[in-house]
Amino acid sequence: MYFCQMFQIGKTIVSEDIIEKDFVCNLSACKGACCVDGDAGAPLTKEETNKLEEIYPKIKPFLRKEGVAAIEKEGTWVTSDFDGLETPLIDGADCAYVIFDEKKTALCAIEEAYNQGIVDWKKPVSCHLYPIRVQEYSEFSAVNYNKWKICDDACTLGKELQVPVYKFVKQALVRKFGEDWYAELEKVADKHLEK
Repeated sequence: MYFCQMFQIGKTIVSEDIIEKDFVCNLSACKGACCVDGDAGAPLTKEETNKLEEIYPKIKPFLRKEGVAAIEKEGTWVTSDFDGLETPLIDGADCAYVIFDEKKTALCAIEEAYNQGIVDWKKPVSCHLYPIRVQEYSEFSAVNYNKWKICDDACTLGKELQVPVYKFVKQALVRKFGEDWYAELEKVADKHLEK
């Protein structure tokens, strides 16, 4: 059994793994497998479900016909068996918002629309944060590194480039928790790495 150390920043309990482990997405190797593998959609907040409903007409032209069919059958978001909110899937596999480029790499239709200035929302924060997963509890949020075999190439590239997880997802962490929280995380990381 593997146990990692945790530390606290404000109302978050954070795994030391996000400081100690290295990670840089290697799309040329994995082809965006995290968007098409697994048995659940991307976790969503209530606010994000509202945002998906609002922007769907603008992102619909970016979607594959299979994605449109799944969304129009199930909705722009679904409730999981455990009452979580998440993106719908196409036939229990791909996220309904996944599109593919000419190299068959999975991309996010929402992010493509964002990159073209069509919408002002990049994508669900859970996707932006990956490989970090945040679990919300009544008194605090748990911030953990999610190790998944399909990301082995990202771990290898991160180690080569010496980029810890928390630096790789800086923009997403700031989006989720704010600049002050991230500055506090950097202080903890600096002290931790001095040991």
